[in-house]
Amino acid sequence: MKVKKFCAPTSREALRLVRESLGGDAIILSNRQTAAGIEIMAVAEQEVTAATDSAEESSTAFRPNRPEMNRMAYSVNPPAFQPEQPLSPPQNHYDSSAEIVREMRYLRSLLQGQLSGFAWGEMGRSEPIRVELMKAMLGAGFSAGLARELTTHLPEGCDLAKAFSWLKAAFVHNMQVAKEGQDLIFQGGVYALVGPTGVGKTTTVAKLAARCALAHGPSHIALLTTDNYRIGAHEQLRIYGKILGVPVHPVSDVTDLQATLQDLRLKHLVLIDTVGMSQRDVRLVEQIELLSGQARKVHRILLLNAAAQADMLEDVVGIYTRAGVDGCIITKVDEALSLGGILDVLIRYRLCLHFMTNGQRVPEDLHSIQAAYLVDRTFRLRPHPLFAMQDAEFPIAMAAKDSSVNQEAGV
Repeated sequence: MKVKKFCAPTSREALRLVRESLGGDAIILSNRQTAAGIEIMAVAEQEVTAATDSAEESSTAFRPNRPEMNRMAYSVNPPAFQPEQPLSPPQNHYDSSAEIVREMRYLRSLLQGQLSGFAWGEMGRSEPIRVELMKAMLGAGFSAGLARELTTHLPEGCDLAKAFSWLKAAFVHNMQVAKEGQDLIFQGGVYALVGPTGVGKTTTVAKLAARCALAHGPSHIALLTTDNYRIGAHEQLRIYGKILGVPVHPVSDVTDLQATLQDLRLKHLVLIDTVGMSQRDVRLVEQIELLSGQARKVHRILLLNAAAQADMLEDVVGIYTRAGVDGCIITKVDEALSLGGILDVLIRYRLCLHFMTNGQRVPEDLHSIQAAYLVDRTFRLRPHPLFAMQDAEFPIAMAAKDSSVNQEAGV
């Protein structure tokens, strides 16, 4: 690799020289203040990529079958210092190539961390308001990608208070919320509640049924269940149906579902309680086929646990939306310590939000969506002090997120 040195009176001028010489993807190796100004050491991104690819190809060609090493446990107390042992020479071509690959990846990680810290420092000096907004979004649980995207549209001339007001208004504007008179209870139809195990589908079905019974009467609603896996699943829904005075019909296959929906065609609202499945369960295809192709359209409503981790929510929504969903209900809001992750996926996938639930009471704990309240609550929640980042740690977190994205993309 050819490392080049660039000197200029200011950092902005030095970065311009780097871009003109090595391109916008150049990797900054170091920067320091000198008597002449700012000195930057940089290398072209293509050279690092080419060297890494060459080493990986070499290691792949000579890779023997080797058992995976077990991950070592760690303790909070640091281990006693051990003097560094001299490295033994490589035993074969594979070991040497693998070492080169590891070193290149380690070097790239260090460069990304330095570059992120440098960029974060420059942004803090030139755009302090944008930095504060990004810190607030990251602290609330939003993804780094959404934080960058929204803050790039920040109007000029805003002080911090106006900037936060603009940010909350931007979230409200980008949320898809079923307005009054457009939710599933008012519109009616056939709705199947789908989602992972334990998200609260059966309880939410009961809450929706109770709310509809109060608005239209119990004779205008029917409940169906396709949950043939859980022990006592039918009985649980039957208890709710008996209390509400609403009939409950178990269905087992496509033919049974089609016949039952035909018999219930005059009902204002038909709710289907489905079996909870992991987004990676092979039976998910069977469930989709069961709910598709009916004479009366079956709308799929995805239930999402607000207390789930953001990356899990991303995985669930990404897989379930491939088959198509017609709306969303967020559950267990009372258990969530951060709402940024759930709002992040709702905004990026543009899911229409019908209701949210925050408890086990039927039907009291079912609420219509007030977007402004939900956004305001998201920024009022504070993470546990152990998980709260300090100012100096934000560039490290951004670099880690960028590194994980690049690894998934194979960069």
